[in-house]
Amino acid sequence: MIGIVVAVFLWALTCGSGAVAAQETAQGDHVQVRWLAPEQFESGRETIGFYFEVDPGWHVYWRNAGDSGAAPRFDFVAASGEVGDIQWPLPVRLPIEHLTNLGYEGNVVYLFPVTPDASRMEIVVNLEWLVCKVDCIPGYGSMSLSRPVADAVQWSPGERALRDRFAARVPQPLAVQDSSSMSWRVAGVSAAPEGDSLQLVIDTGDAEAEFSPPEVFPLDGGFLTAKAPQVEKTGDVVRYTFQRVPGAVVPPSTGFVISDGSSAWQLDELEIQAAAASEPLASGSGQPLWLLLLAAIAGGAILNLMPCVFPVLSIKLLGLVGPQGEASGRLQEGLRYAAGVLVTFAALGALLLILRAGGAAIGWGFQLQSAPVVLGLILLFWVMALSFSGLYEFGHHLMNLAGRSRGGAFATGVLAVFVAAPCTGPFMGAALGAATLLPAYGAMAIFLGLGVGLALPFVLLCAFPALLNRLPAPGQWMETLRQLLAFPLYATVIWLLWVLGRLVGESGWLIGTLLMLAVVFAFWLGRHGFRGSRWIAWGLVLAALVASFGAAHRLQASGSGSGSGQGAQGAAAQSAAGWRPYDRNAIGQALARGQGVFIDYTAAWCITCQVNKKLVLESEGVEALFRAHDVYLVRADWTDQDPEITRALAELGRNSVPVYAWYAPGERTPVLLPQILQADMIEALFAAGK
Repeated sequence: MIGIVVAVFLWALTCGSGAVAAQETAQGDHVQVRWLAPEQFESGRETIGFYFEVDPGWHVYWRNAGDSGAAPRFDFVAASGEVGDIQWPLPVRLPIEHLTNLGYEGNVVYLFPVTPDASRMEIVVNLEWLVCKVDCIPGYGSMSLSRPVADAVQWSPGERALRDRFAARVPQPLAVQDSSSMSWRVAGVSAAPEGDSLQLVIDTGDAEAEFSPPEVFPLDGGFLTAKAPQVEKTGDVVRYTFQRVPGAVVPPSTGFVISDGSSAWQLDELEIQAAAASEPLASGSGQPLWLLLLAAIAGGAILNLMPCVFPVLSIKLLGLVGPQGEASGRLQEGLRYAAGVLVTFAALGALLLILRAGGAAIGWGFQLQSAPVVLGLILLFWVMALSFSGLYEFGHHLMNLAGRSRGGAFATGVLAVFVAAPCTGPFMGAALGAATLLPAYGAMAIFLGLGVGLALPFVLLCAFPALLNRLPAPGQWMETLRQLLAFPLYATVIWLLWVLGRLVGESGWLIGTLLMLAVVFAFWLGRHGFRGSRWIAWGLVLAALVASFGAAHRLQASGSGSGSGQGAQGAAAQSAAGWRPYDRNAIGQALARGQGVFIDYTAAWCITCQVNKKLVLESEGVEALFRAHDVYLVRADWTDQDPEITRALAELGRNSVPVYAWYAPGERTPVLLPQILQADMIEALFAAGK
């Protein structure tokens, strides 16, 4: 009786609108949707569907849409019968740039089982879908169906054949133990909790027989990426290695759809067994851990030559050539410095691993994406520069602490790591990128390797005094050198003020310089011995610190900076120079047009990036080369940790800048250039295409 009332209500609703025929279809940009249903239902169960007719080159999505996209949604508002769960035909992998989606190229039917319980089958449904090519367009619609119910079902032959064709592509549910219909069986699923992959193992039962590995699609897009797994066949065992979504927690079980080309099966609730961490290979690079460690050590050693580390090493240089530099404890001094470097690298590595486990996506130099941290470095380098200039006794005490005391060697090692963050030298990019994908022990080994490389030159100088004997004897030249080395520190302060301005806007310069003025005034005030002058000086410094750091934090939290490159002035300046801010859709459209794309992943706090930009990318010859070949230029500014750029770096296997990605016309796989650019490297990109 209730079913009859519902049917009458729906019939009155649809007929009263006078638009039954119109509501049996829905349409949007590049897609039309219609019912695939019989002309007359019978009282038993019947499978019907929504037929999506999609323009050539466009696609819609499967239940697990993959790295981007969205599955269609069907909201059944009312029905005069029972509507079962959606049946998804087998998808295909759809590579888009660095992403992999799962869906359907061309037309597709989404199927539903229905069982009428009234004299008419009445259904009202609201639909949502996403249709994509390079860019994506959402669509919405409402559809209704009204068909009589009689003793026998009546289909149009063409409609039934279309339904049956897609119904044959729907994976059949399969229990884990039931493999009689397959030429293989699932032998196990395993994943290491601290790893980055999952392995599905199937047993073919015959090591000698020719066997084409079936195609496998993960059901849980929140746990496994849609990228095609690595497939290895050994004897009668086939091993599929899937990449896990970064930060995803390993669930108790998961599911897959498996197809051998003619049939497909759906396996649900496969228990995930704990496994030992996988072999220490960097995902995507295939490099063994020992080779990555060598690269990390070499990259750390080269950091000593980078301009961001030089001001700190200058402090230790004065300590080595001073009178105490001849003491027998020189080797202990070097070891304390190395301990400071290694402990700090280990702490940074541990912090990165903790944040990675929590689902965060960060990279090398992440601390300099914080305005308060940059402001603290401004203050530190400013005080150090004043001490080198010999203006205040406080500076001499600081010099003694950092350069000559026992604790100072360790503290200098800590500081060396901290200010090395803006630099990424040769060999470091691949090692740091691998550290984001390796298990915890491998990632920590990479960070310690960087520390060994950074500390090694100084330790060698301390261990072999003959290397220092070539320096002049202590004398007046040391005071002159100390004052000379103040100027790189002043230059570092100016650079950090510019970085702060990028992070919090134009007010950053004002906040930083006022703090510097307050500190200098407090030093001057403290030198005068009138009553209470020192207390006033400390109070002034404390007030200035609270006010400046609080203002920097609030301004960055409010999004006042231009680090993302999306401010009006920043965007206009980039556009005028031919560079555009990072936009994934715009890049995809340029690639679809057959245009070459060059992406500069950069940051204001990255000195290497700024040097490459000024000397190479913005040189007249390189700019003319880009214009002559109609290159779409993208500047991906990572100054303020744009999450979209972080994601793009991760897709390239990197977590640091600079990174330079070149997509040749018609290519979807980028060529990654070295971190230290030269103009002839850019010229070679186009010479290779001739």
